[in-house]
Amino acid sequence: MKESFDRESNKGRVILIIPAYNEANNLPRVVADILSQDFPMDYVIVSDGSTDGTHELCEREHYNYIELPVNLGLAGCFQTGMRYAYRMGYSFAVQFDGDGQHRAADVESLYNKMREGDYDIVLGSRFLDKKKGGSMREIGSRLISMAIRFTTGKMITDPTCGLRMYSHKVIDGFANRLNYGPEPDTISYLIKNGARVVEAPVTIDERLSGESYLRPVNAMKYMARMLISILIIQRSRKKELV
Repeated sequence: MKESFDRESNKGRVILIIPAYNEANNLPRVVADILSQDFPMDYVIVSDGSTDGTHELCEREHYNYIELPVNLGLAGCFQTGMRYAYRMGYSFAVQFDGDGQHRAADVESLYNKMREGDYDIVLGSRFLDKKKGGSMREIGSRLISMAIRFTTGKMITDPTCGLRMYSHKVIDGFANRLNYGPEPDTISYLIKNGARVVEAPVTIDERLSGESYLRPVNAMKYMARMLISILIIQRSRKKELV
């Protein structure tokens, strides 16, 4: 009975899915930022086999969280959050980093854009009103944008931005059917399968503490993997309903 009540009460609401691997130092400020907003939103932290005391922090501070016993990586961690969002009946889910790079204040603008055109996905973008620079990451982002445009006909200005809002239909797809991670190649795949995708301006900060996984060598490997997936692998994938 409780689950049924929760599903009904969450209809029309937004939940932030926060994948977290060893982000105990950052999560208190991330959660405080979320709770400080006037726009109503819920959150769930998905601790991806963290070993830095994230579990103890969530217990002590009474955060809403899911503890994974092993590290599944971003794809498995995010899908866990999407299954929770689906089970609890949320209408919208936001991919939200646990390192402090994303601002909770931007969630309302993503929501407004989503409702404005009844879209399936709203992507946060840093580059709607400014040009990309010449760093390796921005060059890689430009190449991924070109690959998505080549394969789908749609221009995505900031495909590597991780701040994204998904409709209930896409939550259902991630939770129950799609075997994909929350990455640019998935966005490209969904566009080709008819998903209505739009961008909205957001601000991305530097991570609060700790070191990003995407150091130069890993960033180059990541960009190469995305390009291969978008340009080659997805052409052979079976179409799935979203």
